[in-house]
Amino acid sequence: MKRRQFLNAATALAASGPFVATPAQAQAPAGDDPTAPRPATTVFGFEEVAALAAERATRVYQQPVAEQVGSFANLNYDQYRGIRFRPERDPLGGEGGFRMDLLPPGAIFYEPVNISVVRNGVPQRIVFDPKMLDFDPSQFPDGPDLETKGEMGWSGFRLRTMLNRPGVMDEFLVFQGASYFRAVARGTLYGLSARGLAIKTGSPDGEEFPLFTDFWVHQPDESSQSVRIHALLDSKSLTAAFQFDVNPGAVTMVRTRLAIFPRVDLQNTGIAPLTSMFWFSPASRRAVDDYRPAVHDSDGLQMQTGAGQALWRSLASHKNLQISSFVDSNPRGFGLVQRNRAFEDYQDAEAMYHQRPSAWIEPEGDWGEGEVRLIEIPVENEFNDNIVSYWLPKAVMAKGERSEFAYRLSFAALPPNDLPLSRVRQVRTGRSINVETTRSFIVDFDLSLFGTDLPESRVTTSAGRIVHAYLKPLPEQRVLRLAFEFEPGDAVLADLQALLTDKDGVALSESWLARWTA
Repeated sequence: MKRRQFLNAATALAASGPFVATPAQAQAPAGDDPTAPRPATTVFGFEEVAALAAERATRVYQQPVAEQVGSFANLNYDQYRGIRFRPERDPLGGEGGFRMDLLPPGAIFYEPVNISVVRNGVPQRIVFDPKMLDFDPSQFPDGPDLETKGEMGWSGFRLRTMLNRPGVMDEFLVFQGASYFRAVARGTLYGLSARGLAIKTGSPDGEEFPLFTDFWVHQPDESSQSVRIHALLDSKSLTAAFQFDVNPGAVTMVRTRLAIFPRVDLQNTGIAPLTSMFWFSPASRRAVDDYRPAVHDSDGLQMQTGAGQALWRSLASHKNLQISSFVDSNPRGFGLVQRNRAFEDYQDAEAMYHQRPSAWIEPEGDWGEGEVRLIEIPVENEFNDNIVSYWLPKAVMAKGERSEFAYRLSFAALPPNDLPLSRVRQVRTGRSINVETTRSFIVDFDLSLFGTDLPESRVTTSAGRIVHAYLKPLPEQRVLRLAFEFEPGDAVLADLQALLTDKDGVALSESWLARWTA
């Protein structure tokens, strides 16, 4: 059973209904007595969560694990999908424009998560209660066994609002599994995921997966168009406090603030990580036998550097793990993007890849020096996420010192296009018809920014040789086609780059980047 299948199932069960009040205790961090009273505060906010994270960072990490019993033990895909939250138990009270579903434990979701609702500045914990759930009789013909044991708790939650049609409460955000969360904008479907932090991703020492152990969802007022969520993250190497202000719509904006409290000196911790899936495309489909022209949640990493340079790095499927680093200082933005938005690009009437959202990170404040890192993991199907991107600070985050970051994370069909530059529309590759060891590349740029005078093209490679490069406008397709051949020679890896310029060398397009591997 694949993690991706479970995530798709867990986010596909929206519901709506009236509210029945549920009594709850004040929130306590995992490991503390949840019934112990907390000092009264005027407003529960980010600094209260930061204080909890700072205190927990002084302790040895203990991963929360709960034994699954009763109807929650040994669930398969269909059984887990057959457990639904009862809409009349909505913790947000059914008031205003938002609804909330709590997600059950079971299957791959075995870490208990503490969830509270903050009303009038006071957090109230929602204790796990299986009676708040409905069980599909076709999956549980003998009825559910509601035995509970120990610290078995919720596995996450999702939020809903009238996103696409009046009167229909569509889900737009889900937190479930480690530090993963996903969101959609109007007219899009769930695709790529965001994460709290990425620790040692791609490292030979093995990746460390931090957990969101505690959430506080603030009760929106009736006129509110956003929801505030606080979260506490924990792992062997660090703790962190998060604040998410989520505003759903044509662009679903997640304004994010976090404070990190290292337990050790941190040298490989990614900020604002995104995780996606790329299997194949017209530019990367060697040894793939499939009727669809492309299968991916994202087709490229888009970047706008601190100096204002626009970059587009095409994703690819490789036989071996590939790590690419793009050194920068105070980046203006970066994200994983699904540019091809037509059904014909995928021909998949079930997965609907043309409706998957893009995700764009806009840093706030001074992020200093570092790099945007891209990790491409080998994959043989579409059921496992294999693409990771994040910001890796150059400076070490020292043990015992607080580090803060803030950024805007937007989910939309496409990120904003605020630069007057031609963008890459499509990339294709294949074996040259003349020489078996040579590769032909086709890079189509948007033609709309060019008049009768064609720009100049600059194509380079870190290894091998570029030959026969030329430009050809295709007015009916509205693209300017750059074609060239790449002779790898003895190279086993090469980074290719192409740019369109005027006669003085001024950029007229974004820089296209790609990695070729033998």
